[in-house]
Amino acid sequence: MKKLPGLMACIALMVVLLFACKKDSNNDSNDTVDCSTITTTFSGTVSPLISTSCAKSGCHATGSTNGPGALTNYTQIFNSRTRIRAVVASGQMPEDATFSAQQKAIITCWIDAGAPNN
Repeated sequence: MKKLPGLMACIALMVVLLFACKKDSNNDSNDTVDCSTITTTFSGTVSPLISTSCAKSGCHATGSTNGPGALTNYTQIFNSRTRIRAVVASGQMPEDATFSAQQKAIITCWIDAGAPNN
C-alpha cells in the first residue's frame, strides 16, 4: 500500500507528459490565406506556375502516373485541385523547388475561388 501513492504520481506524470507531447494540429494546408490582395487567373498565373514547376518530365507531364497523374490542362488540374492545394500549401510539392509564399497564395486562392477556367 505504501507504493500506491508513488505509482499514482508516476501515472499522473505520464498522462501529463503524453498530453504535452501531442502533435500540433495546425498545419499549412489548413491555414487561411488572405486572398483579398491576390489577383489570380488560370491562364495568366496558375497554368504558367504549374507548367513550369509541375507539368514537366519526371513529374506531372503527359502520361505521368505520379500522384494525380498528368497536370497539363485545365481539366486535369481542376480534377486534382484539392490534392494540389494540400501539397502546395504544406510545401510537399513541387519536389525539386519551393514555391514562394506568393506562388502558394496564387494557387490556393485560385482553388478557394472555385478554380475557375479563366
